[in-house]
Amino acid sequence: MITNATIEKIMPLLINEVKKFPNPIVTEIRMAGGTPYHILISTMLSLRTKDTTTRDASVRLFAKAGTPEGMLRLTPETIEKLIYPVGFYHTKAKSILTTSKDIIERFGGKVPDTIDALLTLKGVGRKTANLVVTEAFNKDGICVDTHVHRISNRLGYVRTKEPNETEMALREKLPKKYWRIYNDVLVTYGQHVCRPIGPRCTLCPVTRWCEYFRKSGQRV
Repeated sequence: MITNATIEKIMPLLINEVKKFPNPIVTEIRMAGGTPYHILISTMLSLRTKDTTTRDASVRLFAKAGTPEGMLRLTPETIEKLIYPVGFYHTKAKSILTTSKDIIERFGGKVPDTIDALLTLKGVGRKTANLVVTEAFNKDGICVDTHVHRISNRLGYVRTKEPNETEMALREKLPKKYWRIYNDVLVTYGQHVCRPIGPRCTLCPVTRWCEYFRKSGQRV
């Protein structure tokens, strides 16, 4: 099993490698000056949706409403049309409205900045909550999506069965200096190199430590 001494070798290589590829959509929104509300809603839209689709849907939606107050002036049907074809757009439209109302009524119009508070909002799970606290508020968090879960297990850094379990294992093990960037790095790497099907191991600079590569019997 990979130790933290090895992670200290792996992470700089991956950080350098992902510079070749576009940033994840939520990171793009933050770097473009997006508000915590923009980051929250874009993260909700991104679930089960490709980045390009999320990007286009976010642009269309925020052109009509970029605040909780503005969002509540839209009908569910209007939001559905603006965000289509993101995954589960019917459900997400309702969640966006409920969440926007909660932010106004329960949090004074401001997106909460703690994981526990974010988890009380409809449509917000641990992945979204962790991403919002790191991207919107620059606080420590470990956002685990399918890419982070898959690559962490492929490397042999953790041995877990589902993303929430991976988050807890990483909280125990991952050096804190990597918490805020771990998601960005592994999501980008998972989209372009360590893909779910057909991972591009011949392009990977960390195969010498990778448990998956060793067991697959591949050669570079």
